Amino acid sequence: MVKVYALSTCPWCKKTKKLLDGKGINYEAVDLDLLQGEKQKEALEQVDRLTSNRSFPLLEIGDTVIQGYKEEEIRETLGDEK
Repeated sequence: MVKVYALSTCPWCKKTKKLLDGKGINYEAVDLDLLQGEKQKEALEQVDRLTSNRSFPLLEIGDTVIQGYKEEEIRETLGDEK
């Protein structure tokens, strides 16, 4: 399962989603700035469990966590050799 924690206005987050879309990868996108109240709090707590730095995009691919737009690392983790 692939999960992307992002901000709706972040250009790197948009690039990450575009990369996944282009590869036909099914993923769950969590735009933290569009959530409110308890849902936002829960999502931020999950981000804090995954990393000590709230920097986006943050990808959770199985047991692997990738912070930032790192195309090569994302492709490699997904088993795609560019």
